[in-house]
Amino acid sequence: MNNEARDPGGDRTGSSPLVEIRDLCRSFETPAGSVDVLTGLDLDISEGDRIAIVGQSGVGKSTLLHILGTLDHPTSGYVAFRGESVFDRSREELADLRGHFIGFVFQFHHLLPEFNAIENVMMPGLIQGITPADMRERADTMLRDVGLSHRIEHSVVKLSGGERQRVAVARALVLDPPLVLADEPTGNLDPATGDQVAELLFEMNRTRRTTLVVVTHSKRMAEQLGRVLVLKGGTLSDEAAGSAVV
Repeated sequence: MNNEARDPGGDRTGSSPLVEIRDLCRSFETPAGSVDVLTGLDLDISEGDRIAIVGQSGVGKSTLLHILGTLDHPTSGYVAFRGESVFDRSREELADLRGHFIGFVFQFHHLLPEFNAIENVMMPGLIQGITPADMRERADTMLRDVGLSHRIEHSVVKLSGGERQRVAVARALVLDPPLVLADEPTGNLDPATGDQVAELLFEMNRTRRTTLVVVTHSKRMAEQLGRVLVLKGGTLSDEAAGSAVV
């Protein structure tokens, strides 16, 4: 594996933030004119952080998460991973960075229905050029870690909603990314299953020091994450979880 691509800023225990954002702005052009969604936003994310981003619908939470995940570009501002600027890279370099540095978990699992559980979890590594044998071993271990040892060879269309989301978590974590971004990861699940998936993410944070940034409307999940940031008026502010989640 290419160490430079895997670790864009050097040692995982370095003193600089894992993610640094300064004066981030994102605007969208509409028939009625330009709409400012993010306006001068600042944020530092440290190794091992657990952060909830909350706020009213439509304020730009998913936009911020997509910029963090390099799936969208800011209109202006500075974003750095381990001290290295992100958005002055080519499209190919950004894709490589995503593959090694970031794991994604979404409200809808986005699994490939034509493949079974282990094949879905293997996919990120195969895209990165890791051998099928190596990826099968990693995926097998990851699925066992998320409690799906009995479902490894099952078609994902035959899994329950909670099991599918566990497969999605395993896929996000299989390459051991430093940063995991989750957009309403429990929003499509019943409360009990949602708690199980949330606890799975927390366990990975505890055991692997995986940094979690979670967009959520769940007051319970926000409180469990600990650090709650409210997105309002295009910027972030710290606020107690109980008064912030809507």
